[in-house]
Order: sequence, then C-alpha cells, then structure tokens
Amino acid sequence: MRLFVAINVPPEEKRRLFEATAPLRDAGLPVRWVEPESYHVTLKFLGWVRPEMLEAVAETMAEAAAGTQPFTLPIGGLGAFPTLRRPRVIWVGAKATPALRCLKHDLEWKFAPLGFEREVRAFQPHLTLGRARKEASAGHFRDFEGMVETLSYETTIDVAQVDLMRSHLSPKGARYERIATAPLGGVHQAS
Repeated sequence: MRLFVAINVPPEEKRRLFEATAPLRDAGLPVRWVEPESYHVTLKFLGWVRPEMLEAVAETMAEAAAGTQPFTLPIGGLGAFPTLRRPRVIWVGAKATPALRCLKHDLEWKFAPLGFEREVRAFQPHLTLGRARKEASAGHFRDFEGMVETLSYETTIDVAQVDLMRSHLSPKGARYERIATAPLGGVHQAS
C-alpha cells in the first residue's frame, strides 16, 4: 500500500479554500484539480509499504508525534512548483513554523531505522490544489501569475494530530484514506 504522513485540514477550511480558488478552476487551465476533501499537508511520503509493516509504521508515527505539542499552523499564499510561469504543481503554502519543522525532523529520523530514506530537499510545506496535465505548455499559463496575485486566502488551523494516509491511485487521480491517527504531545483524543 502507498502511504504518507499528513496534517489534514478541517472540513470548513477545505471548503473556504476551495471557494477562494474557484477563479483558477474556472479559468479553463489544463490542470487536474484536487478535490477539496483531499487537501492536506504532507509531512513524510513513505511510498509503497508492505501490509505487515503497517503496525510498526503507525507506532513510529505516534512516537514522532508525541515529541511535538499541539500548535497553530498559518496557511496562505498561492504558488507553484517549479514556478508560476510554468507550474507543474499549484499549491497554497503552509508556514514552516518551528513546531512544524521539529515534527517533520522527528518523523524523518524516527522512520529512518525502518528503512525509509530521510528527505534531503528543503521542506516546503503546502497543500496541493492541482497538477498541470502532461500536455500543458507555458503558453497555457501566460496569465496565471496575474490570476494568482488577485486571489487571497489566509487562515490558521490548530494541529493536534497527524494522520497516516493511504493513497488509492486511479486515472481520475488519487483518493486518500486515513488509516491511523496519532495525537501530538501524546495527548489522548477521540478519533
């Protein structure tokens, strides 16, 4: 199964973000847009994991989560990888706060003994809004930078847990399923 560790965004913020970015979807860009129920911040991509490793993976995530107290995460600012002029991934940013960076660091180090490589690229937390289709060219995005500048979305969310997510891939895009949850700071909370 294909797994990753994420911070899921509350449903009301998913709806607000979806509404705030409607002009991008309405522009007819060659982009496969992510459904709002799938908005999340990926903390650690694990890739294909054997089912017999699931318990160890969930326990490792819980150990890492226990080392970070609940925190507030600012979200806002639209961008794209690699650039706004030739986007492959369109996103809204999440601020790399000290608490978020520590959580990310703990996940990287805790998962390494299980055989998961530590990420060496700089951490750029974000929520993916869409991915450019293969046939998209720079010309399709000629006015994209201007569109992004007219949009505004800023919020903060309370982060009290991390989730182990399973990705189900299909031609229509990925669908995500939460398969385990770990509270931050080791605090017990209802699922």
